Amino acid sequence: MNSIRKNKKAIILFTAPALLLYTLVVIYPIIQTFWRSFYKWDGLSTPKFINIRNYTRIFSDHDFYISLVNGLKFSLVLVVYQIGLGAFIAFTLFRLKAGKARFFRNSFFVPVVLSTTVVCQLWLSILNGHYGLLNQVFKVLGINYAQDWLSSSSTAIWVLAFVNAWQFMGYHMVLIYTAVKAIPEHFFEAAAIDGATSLQTHLRITFPLLAETFKICLIFAVTGGLKAFEQMAVMTGGGPGTSTFTLTYFMYRAAFRLNEYGYACTSATILVIECLIFTIIINRFVARERIVY
Repeated sequence: MNSIRKNKKAIILFTAPALLLYTLVVIYPIIQTFWRSFYKWDGLSTPKFINIRNYTRIFSDHDFYISLVNGLKFSLVLVVYQIGLGAFIAFTLFRLKAGKARFFRNSFFVPVVLSTTVVCQLWLSILNGHYGLLNQVFKVLGINYAQDWLSSSSTAIWVLAFVNAWQFMGYHMVLIYTAVKAIPEHFFEAAAIDGATSLQTHLRITFPLLAETFKICLIFAVTGGLKAFEQMAVMTGGGPGTSTFTLTYFMYRAAFRLNEYGYACTSATILVIECLIFTIIINRFVARERIVY
């Protein structure tokens, strides 16, 4: 094994294809996007270099700041719902028998494999202000709280974030459940012998040993919220007004509706930088020491 590690030609031979593919698919498009952000370009004509004018414009654009805040709101909902509820369900399933655990695990995972368009259309029907299931439930219960959930600029972004969180919660639940199952059983047996309660066991054993898993889930949830797009595109079209814009939808509008590809590249560059910053912060402060068992 050591001789292979010392063989630089072998290392280059086996890593070069993957590095080349990663460069072509990821690195090169990012560099191109950054470079195009300094141009005024409609996608067809010759690009015109305008220095940092796109950045000056975007930082004075009110819709840009709405998009930034909405991305943070989206991320907050995803972190609380997907990781919080996903962890609770995973810990609950861990205590069930294998057959029951498998049934509920598969049930919670079903929305993950559904098309986002299908899920959005389902929730559009549920949330409809006139005939939606949610308002009908309130009516049957005698509660006068009928709402047009997606027509209010103050609630629409939270509703869209909930739809995304509901669909992909099962993904985080399976990650956490699998990590819990990987913890050696004798840790829990020793805790039970010492008289530890279920809460104490999770606080002293489960959570510390799942730090790496929680870090991965946190990165997925935060970056997923920052680059959210599908729910806005299908359910609200960025509205009402611009109240459900995110940076991804902001970029989409600039590129495919306004034909300002240089301006869209500016938004994309800022989105990449934002995701990188949050990823670095999470890696820096969450699960700094890897626990091996």
